[in-house]
Amino acid sequence: MFEWLDYAFMIRALTATTVLSFSVAPIGAFLVLRRLSLAGEAMAHAIVPGIVIAFVVAGLSVASMIVGGLTAGIAVAALTSLLARMTIIREDASLASLYLIALALGIFILSAAGSAVPLKSFLFGSILGIDDETLILIGATATITLVSFALIFRPLITNTIDPVFHESQSKRPGLVTQWFMFLVVLNLLGAFKALGTLMAVGLMILPATAARYWVSTITGYLIVTFVFALFSCWIGLIVSFYLPDVPSGPAIVLVAAVFFVVSLIFAPQGFHAGLRLNPFRRRTLPASPPNLNKGDKAHEETS
Repeated sequence: MFEWLDYAFMIRALTATTVLSFSVAPIGAFLVLRRLSLAGEAMAHAIVPGIVIAFVVAGLSVASMIVGGLTAGIAVAALTSLLARMTIIREDASLASLYLIALALGIFILSAAGSAVPLKSFLFGSILGIDDETLILIGATATITLVSFALIFRPLITNTIDPVFHESQSKRPGLVTQWFMFLVVLNLLGAFKALGTLMAVGLMILPATAARYWVSTITGYLIVTFVFALFSCWIGLIVSFYLPDVPSGPAIVLVAAVFFVVSLIFAPQGFHAGLRLNPFRRRTLPASPPNLNKGDKAHEETS
């Protein structure tokens, strides 16, 4: 029944995904809380040209791909912020435009170099063939992430719940957001060889969205997100072991999708909760802009 424990590659894969779950769970939770889930997907595409260029220049070197991907991710994030401040295009549109450009550029360079086959394992994952260098990378990523959250946890919560109050109380209010986005890129890079950049986003977001249906406190939310991520990895690896034709990365994400669907149907704050509150409720546009203050509303009422 547990014959998969007799294989060293399975032990390494289980160890790597366990450490990875500690790292991606808080990242995914705050991406969901800050309504930046699609930004995580965008950054996964944005780091592709950096990884590709590093691969073309230095070959199958994890260190060079980390430098390339991190450089590309930070460059796209910085340019997105710059365009949002200096042009009429909003930040979401700037990010969408830049990540599409970055993805197209990465594919173009990859095709021009004519070396696509070895890189596929990096883009789509190779968790069962993980090496010592990748284990060190995942461990370092998890360490940096957890230490960073210990330092920025309170200001990150404040910035997430009430960004206006956070700005009034901080000398550099953008620093927390910038550091959090750096951690997003770092975790995508930490997971890219194990799960691939695209599958890593699934492991970040799906356990976090599933956990959101079960709990209403931040501590419980982080714990349940980690548990869902961990079991998604373990079950996905075991499924791919018994079904050799099923890739490990997609198997892990599909298990996470099962947790999401089950949570959506059966969780206290899931689909049935909305039906119980008002089964015939229809979403309508607000009568007034949501950013009106009390004075504005009072003025509208008197007028």
